[in-house]
Amino acid sequence: MAASETNSTAEALALSALVWTLGDPARASRLLDTTGLDPAELRARAGDPALLAATLGFLEAFEPDLIACAAALDVKPTELVAARATLEHA
Repeated sequence: MAASETNSTAEALALSALVWTLGDPARASRLLDTTGLDPAELRARAGDPALLAATLGFLEAFEPDLIACAAALDVKPTELVAARATLEHA
């Protein structure tokens, strides 16, 4: 798989994870608190690989969320971890 295709796949998965994260008000609030962003900044930067990687890192930091997100997206938790690594090196 070409690097740009790998990055696109990682971005798409991370964006889905971001949407999942924001679907729960308490989890969304924790993400905003952790990143220091407000909702407007989050919307403006939703496609930013650094923000997407941070979102995946946020999920990794609390394994129950990582596992629940992976299950909701029908992927393995390791795929979310790999997507974060890809985005961090994009």
